[in-house]
Amino acid sequence: MAEAFQFELVSPERLLLSTQVTEVVIPGSEGYLTALAGHSPLMTAIMPGVVTVKLTDGKSDSYIVYGGFADITPAGCSVLAESATHIDDLDKADLNSRIEEAKKHLDEASSNEQRTKAEIFLHQLMTLQGTILPA
Repeated sequence: MAEAFQFELVSPERLLLSTQVTEVVIPGSEGYLTALAGHSPLMTAIMPGVVTVKLTDGKSDSYIVYGGFADITPAGCSVLAESATHIDDLDKADLNSRIEEAKKHLDEASSNEQRTKAEIFLHQLMTLQGTILPA
């Protein structure tokens, strides 16, 4: 059996989850990564995507995050999300609104750096939409 470690998912509104888990999959800035007990220390920005946790009873649970940071240590993992919700509570209108806002930021970008950041963020949101919402 995999070793358990402490995991916390926090948004500005509330603590969404604080429990022992055996695995956490996080949408890191360089791609999805998996945290396990004893993981080397790592701090990473997270992109819009799905955080999936494997609980100690073997069941999985998923949360939608819209950016933030993950702090991984050998003893635990904390995700500090800019915004997060349980996947069952996803508000499709909110996701669509975020996509429209991201398109607006892309249109208003005044530098190559701003345009690139806006394109990446919009791409992540649209990938998230395609992953979790039926066509």
